[in-house]
Amino acid sequence: MTAFRPADDGSHPSTGAPIAAFFDLDKTIIAKSSSLAFSRPFFDQGLINRRSVLKSSYAQFMFLLSAADHDQVERLRKHVTEMCTGWDVEQVTSIVRETLHDIVNPLVFSEAADLIAGHKARGHDVVIVSASGAEIVEPIGEMLGADYSMASRMKVVDGKYAGVMDFYCYGEEKVVAMNDIARSVGYDLSQCFAYSDSITDLPMLSAVGHPTVINPDRNLRREAGERGWPMLSFTKPVSLRDRLPATPSPTVTASAAVGLSAVVAGALTYTILQRKRH
Repeated sequence: MTAFRPADDGSHPSTGAPIAAFFDLDKTIIAKSSSLAFSRPFFDQGLINRRSVLKSSYAQFMFLLSAADHDQVERLRKHVTEMCTGWDVEQVTSIVRETLHDIVNPLVFSEAADLIAGHKARGHDVVIVSASGAEIVEPIGEMLGADYSMASRMKVVDGKYAGVMDFYCYGEEKVVAMNDIARSVGYDLSQCFAYSDSITDLPMLSAVGHPTVINPDRNLRREAGERGWPMLSFTKPVSLRDRLPATPSPTVTASAAVGLSAVVAGALTYTILQRKRH
């Protein structure tokens, strides 16, 4: 978990505990998978081949239409860690640094930017909680003005990816991370907010007092209806350059662990979907 410096002095308008708004990233703040979006620059730098690019593009398309269940996500995780074993960290860091803004800036939902700004105006901390890699999540969080981010991390040995997750920020593990930061900062989760699109984030949404579903998948829509949770639809991606002042992103140059590897996750997604069709 990485802390960002708050935009203000860190004070809150009330004398009670600080309040946080926890946001999932993919299809909640941005319109695509933050990790699969990087297939083209990784192809240009020779890390993946043309077949992998095509499969990643197909996976990205299917990602927009459906949601992976737990078993699919676990297969994706296994595939990602295996494929990235031995990749050079510095090379990947350079690619992420050079392409992040051009790729991610146009994908942010205008409604999400407004929602984040609204929480900041109320004195709430903004926390991004994502299964994507820290090297993707942290710079996006900085651009959005987030106070903290929690993301997956892959173990690095001698400058290479070791093929093992140090922390997988998914499902119940998101709640573990939320409880950790709540203890550290002093949040009362019953007074906090959470936003997500996926049924796999049901634990995250259930952990707070004010959950809201964004562009929910079918299962989460049903669950939210039964629980009486608010539902919002975000449809207007807008460039961050048009909404927020440009800020440096030192995190991009300093980290690259898991998100890069999710680029190749499209290959496994493609295989899973093809098997289902047959």
